[in-house]
Amino acid sequence: MRAPRRPMAVVLSWVRRQPPKVKAFLAVVAGMTALVFIRFIVHDHDNLFVAAEAAHALGIAVLIYKLTKEKTCAGLSLKSQDLTALFLAVRLYCSFVMEYDIHTILDSATLVATLFVIYMIRFRLRSTYMLDKDNFALYYVVVPCCVLAFIAHPSTSHIMINRICWAFCVYLEAVSVLPQLRLMQNTKVTVKPYIGPWMQN
Repeated sequence: MRAPRRPMAVVLSWVRRQPPKVKAFLAVVAGMTALVFIRFIVHDHDNLFVAAEAAHALGIAVLIYKLTKEKTCAGLSLKSQDLTALFLAVRLYCSFVMEYDIHTILDSATLVATLFVIYMIRFRLRSTYMLDKDNFALYYVVVPCCVLAFIAHPSTSHIMINRICWAFCVYLEAVSVLPQLRLMQNTKVTVKPYIGPWMQN
């Protein structure tokens, strides 16, 4: 007599049989559900920002490891890295003049790591960089972010320029991935969410 299967095993087995689009939809729903859950159980939301910044720094560190190990930057957008460095530099300035705290340290580490990635792409791995594919014009995002920052910025006790800079780095962070998506589109790489090996066909 077969032992009854555990509910989790049944669910994973069902997910494994689904087509990629359904898996992507389920991943998005699961992510949104997790965010709602976190919203209700976490009272000090500053911890979430610290965790996000730490995860960003860790992600850049993993990227550096892959670049140094595989000796190629093919498929990586230099312009996305430039935008990342720009918004981090502006945010770091705001952090210094507005509220020096743990965020300042994390942003400093992430900026240094991002600058090292840019150095690797521009110099050490230049022969593998897809210059012709990385053709997104940066002014398409930088100029609108500047204009939007002047129009819509937080109302705080800080001076106007600092509030505008803070808004600019927030807007720029939201669109900094666009050059990377453009490069992936140019190289015909399908954008897929990460799914564990247990969910793959």
